[in-house]
Amino acid sequence: MKKDPATRIQMLEQFGEFGGVNPSVTDSATYTFMQAKTMLETFTGEAEGCFLYSRHWNPSNKFLADAIAAMEDTEAAWVTASGMSAISNAIMGICKADDHIVSSVTTYGGTFALLNNYLPKFNIETTFVNITDLDAVEKAIRPNTKILYTESVTNPLLQISDIPRLAEIAKKHGIKLMVDNTFTPMIIEPAKLGADVVVYSLTKFVNGKNDCVAGAIAADAEFISSLIDVNDGTSMLLGPVLDPMRSSQILKNMHTLHIRMKQHSENASYLAAKLDELGLKVVYPGFDTHPGHELMSSMMNEKYGYGGMLTIDMETSERAAKLMECMEEKGAGYLAVSLGYFKTLFSNSGKSTSSEVPEETQKEMGMSEGLIRFSVGLDNEIENTFEMIKACLEELKFL
Repeated sequence: MKKDPATRIQMLEQFGEFGGVNPSVTDSATYTFMQAKTMLETFTGEAEGCFLYSRHWNPSNKFLADAIAAMEDTEAAWVTASGMSAISNAIMGICKADDHIVSSVTTYGGTFALLNNYLPKFNIETTFVNITDLDAVEKAIRPNTKILYTESVTNPLLQISDIPRLAEIAKKHGIKLMVDNTFTPMIIEPAKLGADVVVYSLTKFVNGKNDCVAGAIAADAEFISSLIDVNDGTSMLLGPVLDPMRSSQILKNMHTLHIRMKQHSENASYLAAKLDELGLKVVYPGFDTHPGHELMSSMMNEKYGYGGMLTIDMETSERAAKLMECMEEKGAGYLAVSLGYFKTLFSNSGKSTSSEVPEETQKEMGMSEGLIRFSVGLDNEIENTFEMIKACLEELKFL
């Protein structure tokens, strides 16, 4: 029987130290050894099941990492103090000076800034491409290219990456395919589709409560081990360790992720359809008119829906601002960045989460200055949320 991500998490047996149904939280920075020989073997990576220092591993983080690996169906995973630390550590674990990256131009603003502004300090260059143009992707690859980087569903334009085809291209050229799956946990399983490394901001849907910042890297055991090698491991030496208490909280939240993703998707689908009926320019992967709809349908776990993200185009940032302020005032949600929260969040991408992307590049990628990105919440009566939004549109004479 093929087990889905939720079932793989459910099958984990992670007991507390004294038999608790929840794993114990290990509140220690360092760990005791009964023999000096075992400490030496741990430093050299020869000992198994031993904890050395929390920057390397701690039991609470290991429990969460095991759950991430189960969800992604990878050999291993590692958790970090933020999504950006997961992305940067994974990239720096592969690239060195004079290496090259090919990336989707449509990507989270922080990722774009890392690739475009920060990595050149280390003489690592990135070529940005339209990730849906596979010919352009392949033509951008150079002899020194090490990573092909994309997001399963791109932020904020909601393009769909053809992960199986991208994996073929990456394999052909001997490079790593790295996929950020933050928008679509459980919906899409990048590793099973051919991705070598999967990264997450756990802050978003996986945790679901916007009460912490965290990230994760899922890959084969060899890559994860290389990141935490005590001598030259990127994560071990840069030290983006996640607090054990936060690990414990996120782990518990993962056991409801499948329920939440279904509700996020159901609500987003409803809201997208109703806004479309009003004549707004709506982008939602669940629409059969979306250019990536068939592709996403072929890659996804159908039971979880098409995700909780949608966009509308209000044409100008001024119109977008007025609508968002009105929606917040009427109680439709919050004018805030981030996503995956139990309340609906909305922001003008070009002036917020994509503001690191130059305006000229935003225009080239087709991002309207009036684009509003919605992360649709878990509203029990999504009909009421729609009526609030509709009232704003009418009040502002935007219909």
